[in-house]
Amino acid sequence: MALPSGQQSFDCVEVRFKNSRKEFFRNSEKLPLSMGDVVATEAASGHDVGIVTLTGELVKVQMKKKKTDWEDPSLPKIYRKASQRDVDVWTAVRNKEEEVKKKSRELAIALGLQMKISDIEYQGDGSKATFYYTADERVDFRQLIKDMARAFNVRIEMRQIGFRQEASRLGGVGSCGRELCCSTWLTDFRSVNTSSARYQQLSLNPQKLAGQCGKLKCCLNYELDAYLDALQEFPKTDVKLQTRKGKAICQKIDIFKGFLWYAYEENSANWHKLMLDQVQEIIGKNQDNVKVESLEEYASEIAEEDTKREFENVVGQDSLTRFDQPKKKRKNKTRKKRNHKRATKKRG
Repeated sequence: MALPSGQQSFDCVEVRFKNSRKEFFRNSEKLPLSMGDVVATEAASGHDVGIVTLTGELVKVQMKKKKTDWEDPSLPKIYRKASQRDVDVWTAVRNKEEEVKKKSRELAIALGLQMKISDIEYQGDGSKATFYYTADERVDFRQLIKDMARAFNVRIEMRQIGFRQEASRLGGVGSCGRELCCSTWLTDFRSVNTSSARYQQLSLNPQKLAGQCGKLKCCLNYELDAYLDALQEFPKTDVKLQTRKGKAICQKIDIFKGFLWYAYEENSANWHKLMLDQVQEIIGKNQDNVKVESLEEYASEIAEEDTKREFENVVGQDSLTRFDQPKKKRKNKTRKKRNHKRATKKRG
């Protein structure tokens, strides 16, 4: 589509490489590019091959979001649309990445290095291979680079990544049943701490709160702001209610339903359910040095809604447990077949 008033289209494009790695390139040759085109791009040495994911003014928005200067003269360029030979070489080196990864892991284990090589990415022309690894401590891999260069006959680049970046590159399915956020749409990794789970009244179970990267799930931050806004109306959990029967401590909070559960210090097993306005009333009286009689006077007996639902039989009249019932013997049918065979033999 031609731009109005003879305006020139934006000369930068976004190109995607392996595992959603994206970079920006300048289309200095004014090639007619569109999303999905395979292009040969400039690299430190040789060329790389990638797929165009964005063109036009949307690229300017992405570059502004990622704080990339589109007027930078050192921005790498796009050489050409990939030829058939470029695609063949690119496909060939991509197919041998798994075998190279397995061999490189064996070399690292033989040297006793405390590192995990998680992924390998070959450059489009096959002249260079980038090895992504994770490690808890500093690793001296100089001998490993020599062994891998001798075994694979290619230039080696070692790049350390974090555990979240590793999960982003490898991908997977989370406990929610959907693809990992970090490998689909999440672009920045914000720090997640246990206070995010505490504010949302979640149990501090590492098996449930940790993602595939071994760190706390990024989704713990998604609804945190809504919980913090709602908690502003609630009293602090360390505030004790003063009653004639004793002091009461907060045990549990239901933020969005507005319920709080309190229990006496002497009888912590017996919880009393109160509403937010009732708790605020008791705290207001305590500030005036007035003790209420007991929590039982304020305890709200809220009838629980009947959660049972009647489901219609969408399958039809068949029972879902029909296969669990033992099959009945078909004596009558077998007898009829035998009598029919005997009758036909006599006629013959």
